[in-house]
Amino acid sequence: MTSLLKIEGLEFSWGSNQVLKDINLDVGGNEFVAILGVNGAGKSTFLKCINRILAPAKGTVEISGRNIADMSLMDLSKATSYVPQSVRTSFSMSVFDVVMLGRRPHISWRISDDDHERVSETIRFLGLEDFAFRKFDRLSGGERQRVVIAKAVAQDPMLFLLDEPTSDLDLRNQVSIMKKIRHIVSDVESGKSAIVAIHDINMAARFADRVVLLDGGSIKADGTPSEVLTEANIADVFGVSCDVIPEEYGLSSSLQVLVKDEIEK
Repeated sequence: MTSLLKIEGLEFSWGSNQVLKDINLDVGGNEFVAILGVNGAGKSTFLKCINRILAPAKGTVEISGRNIADMSLMDLSKATSYVPQSVRTSFSMSVFDVVMLGRRPHISWRISDDDHERVSETIRFLGLEDFAFRKFDRLSGGERQRVVIAKAVAQDPMLFLLDEPTSDLDLRNQVSIMKKIRHIVSDVESGKSAIVAIHDINMAARFADRVVLLDGGSIKADGTPSEVLTEANIADVFGVSCDVIPEEYGLSSSLQVLVKDEIEK
């Protein structure tokens, strides 16, 4: 497998608290990778180390064979786009203009017709036409989240880094956004991949090709959803008992995790 993303020996600490411990990971093109783990497992920190928001204490991160430490911010922005867990900034500009900000790494002197067309395509792709020219700061939390995801899509990176992209969305839009990400990653010609930190185990099982299970800052398991999302792993990491229904017995095309109760410790 040719690596789009290659991580070796990644470590990160907040003071004396080591958050990430010897993380090694290869991600190829056209992979939808879900990162699962409890609160504080290091999911958000892991994503921020990949795009240099945070500087790891040890280890290397390479994208398409280039060490991110040697990349300019503009080149890194062309290679990756990042959607944070929550959107606190209230841009006093239209939704169209906020999505256009995603084109910034590709704009030299002026916004081109191609930039306008890509933004328009992205807005249509994500179903934002109804409020494309409303002010961003007048939107609901869920609407803002969809706009920020659109901004990341318009950025046209090779690697999407999405931190809880469905956290503020209603159920219908959660499924819609995950389908859109799945659609982008499935385009073989583009070779794009997505790493998505998410809490919803069943969403990860349904849409991801691969699940990385973080526990105590280390990778406990890495593989297909059926390989990683076992009753034993879920009990060990999340502290709950569950039934895992294989896809051939489930009601959908993916396995399903039915949580029963917390495990007494």
